Amino acid sequence: MIGGGQLARMMQQAAIGLGVRIRLLAEGPDVSAAQVVPDHRVGDHTVLADLQEVAGQAPVVTFDHEHVPPEHLRALAAQGHVPRPGPDALLYAQDKGEMRVRLSVLGVPCPLFELLSGDVEEAVDELADFGYPAVLKTTRGGYDGKGVWVVHDEAQAREVLALGQELIAEELVDFRRELSAQVARRPSGEVETYPVVESRQADGICKEVVAPAPDLDPSLREQAQAVARRVAEELDVTGMLAVELFETADGRILVNELAMRPHNTGHWSIDGAVTSQFENHLRAVLDLPLGPSTPLRPWSVMVNVLGGAVQDLLAQRAVVLDEVPEAKIHLYGKDVKPGRKVGHVTVVGDDLEDVLATARRAATLLQDGSAVGAVDR
Repeated sequence: MIGGGQLARMMQQAAIGLGVRIRLLAEGPDVSAAQVVPDHRVGDHTVLADLQEVAGQAPVVTFDHEHVPPEHLRALAAQGHVPRPGPDALLYAQDKGEMRVRLSVLGVPCPLFELLSGDVEEAVDELADFGYPAVLKTTRGGYDGKGVWVVHDEAQAREVLALGQELIAEELVDFRRELSAQVARRPSGEVETYPVVESRQADGICKEVVAPAPDLDPSLREQAQAVARRVAEELDVTGMLAVELFETADGRILVNELAMRPHNTGHWSIDGAVTSQFENHLRAVLDLPLGPSTPLRPWSVMVNVLGGAVQDLLAQRAVVLDEVPEAKIHLYGKDVKPGRKVGHVTVVGDDLEDVLATARRAATLLQDGSAVGAVDR
């Protein structure tokens, strides 16, 4: 497992039940996953020798993030290691420009886009033709709202272009809400499709997820799941794939981003589905039969816990467990910093409004020490 964040940490939970032993390449000795994976090495995912050392004789190499250089993955593959997903697939989660071009060739619905020149004056002219407002994104490395700018005129565009980063311009989509469609796929081609969920954002960060997406037209649900399956098959993805989507105001879906790993929008599945995204990722990369993604209850709500007023999460945990005993708490072992994802809570049940209110209350108690500030629907 390359990368020691919370995704690798939660992967360890699924690995224990399956009897899978994980060896971890961690960024530091006490990062999130290193706290729970005994067999870990501290190293740098951009250094081939570190990747080779941790891979050893492991049958499969997989990832907590998409930032391993493609040339290193090809070198590992040439030496007999098995990266899953492979470098040819992972490229489309690493580079937004490559992703947009490939999906367009496949006819997958996407926002209008243009790859911008590296020359500032040429890029300004390209944006004038493309039109404002526009969304500028770094082709590599952006996440949780970082590396994304909405520009309304040339002056704002020049400020972003002056940063000297490789950028793509996209239309500013008039969307009703954000959705996520996840699939797990084995090398043999077996695919397991998860319910389409609604992802609710605040300041570019996923705040909460509702599974399944409420009031989603059945035709759009089927289209979203079909898009996710097609992307997984056409790009030869092995493991979990999350396709983040816009549901537009005029009733269409457009692909926003791809993630080839377990994803924040699938955390609900740990407590809300027969087989979690983490277990199915392990099953998929090891080419084991996939488990059903069937929900255990009609509704699941996952709310992220960000760094807030509460500094001692372990002490506050007892308060939440006492006041909201039905809430499932997942802490990531991270120091509390403003806006940092330090955990999440999940609540499942039969009534959506009750489940929403309960999950928000639990998360706010854990984050801020009170029920004040819960997100309104």
